[in-house]
Amino acid sequence: MKIKKAVIPVAGLGTRFLPATKTVPKELLPILDIPAIQYVVQEAVEAGIQEVIFVTGRGKDSIEDHFDAVPELEQILEERGQTEVVKALRQIADMIEVVSVRQKRPLGLGHAVLCARDLVGEESFAVLLADDLIDSDIPCVRQLLDVYEEKKESVLALMRVPAGEVRRYGVIKGQSLSDRLYEVEDMVEKPKPEQAPSQMAIIGRYILRPEIFPILETTQSGTGGEIQLTDGLLQLARKRKVYGYEFAGERYDVGDKFGFVRATIAYALKRPELNGQVMDYLKSIVENRSG
Repeated sequence: MKIKKAVIPVAGLGTRFLPATKTVPKELLPILDIPAIQYVVQEAVEAGIQEVIFVTGRGKDSIEDHFDAVPELEQILEERGQTEVVKALRQIADMIEVVSVRQKRPLGLGHAVLCARDLVGEESFAVLLADDLIDSDIPCVRQLLDVYEEKKESVLALMRVPAGEVRRYGVIKGQSLSDRLYEVEDMVEKPKPEQAPSQMAIIGRYILRPEIFPILETTQSGTGGEIQLTDGLLQLARKRKVYGYEFAGERYDVGDKFGFVRATIAYALKRPELNGQVMDYLKSIVENRSG
């Protein structure tokens, strides 16, 4: 069966970006002039997903609003002759079908995914984490879907990370099946470097079978007192096969301040109208620092 739905948890408080996120959801902080969440939704669209389910929290209604039509604003812009801007706004509204469900308490990523159960139904689905922007020729989710369509089992996005950074991720132990594909045998959430089973970290893209829902329903709180998706995935892997795929692409953690800066610079360099100016500015900084 073709996967049509994607779950995007956006209920986080965004405390690392306070005070900016006091009233503005972190997912709407712009990478240049495009909110980070729009890049994530666009990836889902380009991968063939037809419906996005936002798992939201208090004060996050504006995320869903971003993907809604704004006829009053469009009328004003049309009267001013800004037809290209109007076209861009309409493209956002027409991008994909968007629905939402509320996560009333911050009980972790596993709980956030579980909140979408009634909207997903008894079908496999994608999960995209809004903190991860992945720039790739083939959308990261599409890469995972290709594996799912062959294996008909859950697939996790993997990235090799330095040993000193494994404590920030869920990390797998797996059997290598090909250049990028692994069969997952074990996984640990945020291990100490000396306890990590590998350096292959789980990054915020997943294709999950619906069997994950009853597992998450009974999963006990783990690291940080939260219901960890990694713990649920480990139980799933004990019942049926779970695969990991080392995706091709550049990942930016925009939930981290330095990652946000990296993404802003990288996406600016992709813009023809900004590339030259940004490069000249970066060169001038390097020259002044080394001079």
